[in-house]
Amino acid sequence: MSRRGFICAGCWTVDRIKLIDTWPVEEGLSRITDVDQLGGGSAHNVGIDLRLLDPSLPVATIGCVGDDEDGDFLFSQAQRYQLDTTQLIRSHLRATSYTDVMSVAHSGKRTFFHYTGANDLLCPDHFDFSHSQARILHLGLLSLHAGLDAPRANGDNGWSVVLANARANGLKTSIEMVSIDPTTNRKLVVPCLPHLDYLIVNDNEIGAIANIQTVDAGQTNVERCLQAARVVMAQGSMTLLAVHYPKGAICLDSHGHELITQSLTVPQHLIASSVGAGDAFVAGLLYGVHENWPINESLQLAHITAAASLRSMTTVGSVQSIEQCREFADQLNCE
Repeated sequence: MSRRGFICAGCWTVDRIKLIDTWPVEEGLSRITDVDQLGGGSAHNVGIDLRLLDPSLPVATIGCVGDDEDGDFLFSQAQRYQLDTTQLIRSHLRATSYTDVMSVAHSGKRTFFHYTGANDLLCPDHFDFSHSQARILHLGLLSLHAGLDAPRANGDNGWSVVLANARANGLKTSIEMVSIDPTTNRKLVVPCLPHLDYLIVNDNEIGAIANIQTVDAGQTNVERCLQAARVVMAQGSMTLLAVHYPKGAICLDSHGHELITQSLTVPQHLIASSVGAGDAFVAGLLYGVHENWPINESLQLAHITAAASLRSMTTVGSVQSIEQCREFADQLNCE
């Protein structure tokens, strides 16, 4: 039986999204002009984006939410999009994780205030791959799960243990990071590199892993991103490494090929928020990889999906089927 589909595991959180008129100085005031709530976290966002892109694609999830109202909400989201929730655990020991997402109206930039909650309870023992026929495990977010972040005596951590177990059970592996302090990111990610097939990160994150300054005064240095990607590629077992940034992406493969692509230009009046763009990019790229598309076609879908996601304040609110996302991209090219 050939493998098909994904396991999107790790972070499940409630995103309370607040659109604000400006980012305040400390002790200052900013007006909230709109409020919305949706599920968030890498497992939720990438899993649902994949289902939206292709409703025929099997997607399972592994995670931990509280036995509370927020947990009910997240569980209903998973069921609404027909994710396999067999290993989505409910616990009374901790409240469901949540994130306050502050999104600035005029720029689309967002800032996160996160409570880890029940995500801290997740540990390698919760992951059972023995009966899975999925092809790819996508796992995140590193640094937001105490039980997986904890180091092991042999230099591994919970993340690397899960990845090694997934590979032993026939899955390809991918992780997702979050932009925290570089030292902590590097410490958590390096043990995972020998157990990874795909690594998709942003410009800050690739710099953190390689210990190279890749962003200067808020501007991406593409050449340094490429340098950092080469360093990281040499340290791991990945067959594909991609780095995305606002204006484009670079991609390296294990055959030595390197590709630099540009993001789609979305008019400012169509942009509601960039809160889901990174996960949408990941979903589009991993879908193409899953389908064995050429890398340039996979990257094209990644950019199209990310552009489509910008139209909503929420993480998955404006991602649609592949055909609909492509129609949106065609409309952009005609303007």
